[in-house]
Amino acid sequence: MAGDLRGEFLLDPDVVFLNHGSFGACPRPVFAVYQDWQLRLERQPVAFLDPLRGYAAWMRQAREALAAEVGADPADLVGVTNATQGLNIVARSLPLAPGDEILTTDHEYAALDKTWAAAARRTGARIVRAAVRLPLDSEAAFFEALAAAITPRTRVLFLSQITSPTALLFPVARIVAEARARGIWTVIDGAHAPGHIPLDLDALGADFYAGNCHKWMMAPKGAAFLHVRRPLQRMIDPLVISHGWTETMHSGDEPGQFGNTPFIDSLEMQGTRDPSAFLAVPAALAFRRAHRWDEVAARCRRMLDALEARVCAMTGHAPFAAPGFRAPQMAALQVPDCDIAQLQRELLARFAVEVPCFLWNGRRIVRVSVQGYNTQADLDRLVEGLEALLPAAAAPALGR
Repeated sequence: MAGDLRGEFLLDPDVVFLNHGSFGACPRPVFAVYQDWQLRLERQPVAFLDPLRGYAAWMRQAREALAAEVGADPADLVGVTNATQGLNIVARSLPLAPGDEILTTDHEYAALDKTWAAAARRTGARIVRAAVRLPLDSEAAFFEALAAAITPRTRVLFLSQITSPTALLFPVARIVAEARARGIWTVIDGAHAPGHIPLDLDALGADFYAGNCHKWMMAPKGAAFLHVRRPLQRMIDPLVISHGWTETMHSGDEPGQFGNTPFIDSLEMQGTRDPSAFLAVPAALAFRRAHRWDEVAARCRRMLDALEARVCAMTGHAPFAAPGFRAPQMAALQVPDCDIAQLQRELLARFAVEVPCFLWNGRRIVRVSVQGYNTQADLDRLVEGLEALLPAAAAPALGR
């Protein structure tokens, strides 16, 4: 099946692609649907973008398909370009004041660290980072690290569900419930979650949740969503004020202008834009069903588990998480001291392996993603490259 699936993607066949986590990869049939939407837009842009002549209904259909996948009411989520955009909408909308605290962790995505830093500078709020220690091996330890950092000034709890630099699967449900019980807004970065882990957003109960569809759900780039609990939707201000915004949107339950709620209209009806990536989300979901993606994902997890064990034995470094606390198809593997940027360049130049290598909190990390198009030979190529390129200090662990 793996070889067949490789042919379903548009990836360069001469490159071992182990970086699905950064931008995803879109299957050929899904990309064809995406291009068909783009062609329809170009053939009659006025008719296409007129909310009353198709656009609003098409977006609603895509939201309904997506909502069923992530356990949400379609009236509570809206299409955005990427999770970072969705979270920026939230950060700019929250009425923070000087002295308010934004509680987060030391494992968050750098772009969102900057988002909250900008919000703090604009409002006078301050950021508090709780240290989540490695290895992550218990829900209780995670909960206690965050609960201990809550103060009477905490107004926002911001967490990744799957962390970008360390590929941890944070057990967020209990701390989300605790924060909400204390009147703290809960904001979850789900950039890596949709299509990667089962989601039930209504059950999770986070106030604000943003997720990407272009990563593990394999929609085209530019497909993501923002989910907001119904009572809080009036708080949301779009980054761009355009046709869907109304002066009354924060003062009552009046319907929007285009058959949706004001929350949806204000974010989706923003003049000239290409919505084709979001409209292709149902095709991505259909592709996953047609290829029994639960089985594909299970094979990927088994390969990644074995790779993590091999690399940890090679380097002498322990895994960052116990079983159940690592992203199923993505692992952050610590390697010995080296020029980490040069390691990434050499893996690509000499071994044709595309994989992110970076420095995080003083640790040198190779972050590996395994998706359905990957094979065991791909992972063997990475190990071969690491054996050849890691510094001499790693030689004893390599058995040399």
